[in-house]
Amino acid sequence: MPELPEVQTVVDDLNRKIKNRKITGVWTDARKIVRGSFPDFRKSVIGRKILRVERRAKNILIYFDSGKLMLTHLKMTGHYLVGRWDLRKPKPTPVSDGRLSEKVNAYIHVVFVLDDGRMLALSDLRKFAKIMFGDVDDICASLKDLGPEATEISFKDFDRLLEKSRKPIKKLLMDQNLIAGIGNIYSDEILFDAKIHPLSLASSLNPERRKRLYRSIKKILKKALELRGTSVSDFRDTSGVEGDYGLRRLVYRREGKLCPGKCPGKVKRIKIGGRSSYFCSDCQKL
Repeated sequence: MPELPEVQTVVDDLNRKIKNRKITGVWTDARKIVRGSFPDFRKSVIGRKILRVERRAKNILIYFDSGKLMLTHLKMTGHYLVGRWDLRKPKPTPVSDGRLSEKVNAYIHVVFVLDDGRMLALSDLRKFAKIMFGDVDDICASLKDLGPEATEISFKDFDRLLEKSRKPIKKLLMDQNLIAGIGNIYSDEILFDAKIHPLSLASSLNPERRKRLYRSIKKILKKALELRGTSVSDFRDTSGVEGDYGLRRLVYRREGKLCPGKCPGKVKRIKIGGRSSYFCSDCQKL
């Protein structure tokens, strides 16, 4: 699932590429992605001007004129692309941009036609992504329970979260209602960098380890943002290009590999809350 670095990469791309453009048409072959009535959605969004694009947690927020807002959650395998496609065929066919691979084109399920002839397309292998459209206040109200952004939370507030929680630290980092933006990939990377076992109880961490963990959150997310995300699975940027953090990752999906630290251990995998967690048991003692 795209996490904070991947979603922010898409948001930054969209602000450069589609800001101030108008929607002139909408196509889909998967109406369930759009919440509510698709004909009503299509009628409401056509003619709208894109004012800006923002991120909240793992959600992409596209602000339109007249106080309207479109929220997209990419879920497991979704990503946005900007290009040109022929919509007269059963499946959208690329017109001119050879950088978009057959894989990303094969799973395009929603296309927004822009007033300059380009298109904003949602590619999603599993079709789990969701799109919501409505008044700004109504859409923002659906996000009210999200916690502070992982890149913005103060140490004081972070320390307070840890002090009150009996959750394993891996689960706390992934709880979007406590701290927003971190998922399975970066929780593993952050915990390895901080040398903290994923099953350690949050409230059991001493002050030194809490400060180290806080620094690791900022450090790992900053590096992943600079490298435009991780593409070990389906993520691509709006040009169909993979993120480079996957080439630099420390432990995520590296089971059996030598520890990237200085110890002689190997990366192990365990399940926590139904999700795989990768760590070095030598470096990250419980």
